[in-house]
Amino acid sequence: MPVNKSKSAFRTIAELADELGVATHVLRFWESKFEQIQPMKRAGGRRYYRPDDVALIKAIKSYLYDKRYTIEGVQKLFKEQGMKAILGEEIQRDFFAQSPQKTELDASSREILTHIRTSLSELRDKLTASL
Repeated sequence: MPVNKSKSAFRTIAELADELGVATHVLRFWESKFEQIQPMKRAGGRRYYRPDDVALIKAIKSYLYDKRYTIEGVQKLFKEQGMKAILGEEIQRDFFAQSPQKTELDASSREILTHIRTSLSELRDKLTASL
């Protein structure tokens, strides 16, 4: 049963397999053949594919199924040209590695955050004193 998720949502292996029309064991096999595929793994080894992983796997599937490349041919293509050359600039930076962007706050939001910060500081001081 297809699940309607936003393009930025992570996919489980079953969801991605269903979306691509391949079996889950095919995705695990591709993961063993292409070091570029690195889904997040949670407890128990459950895989979560980021949007960039999905784009990469779709490109691999296209090369293998539509363009009729061999696995070795696609590996060679990645090695010679790199992922960005194959996928274009669609690859996003890993958002876990991104430094936070500065956000401009209006006066009301700044006042609320200042109040929260003050309250948290007071709580910290009380906890420190009680220990």
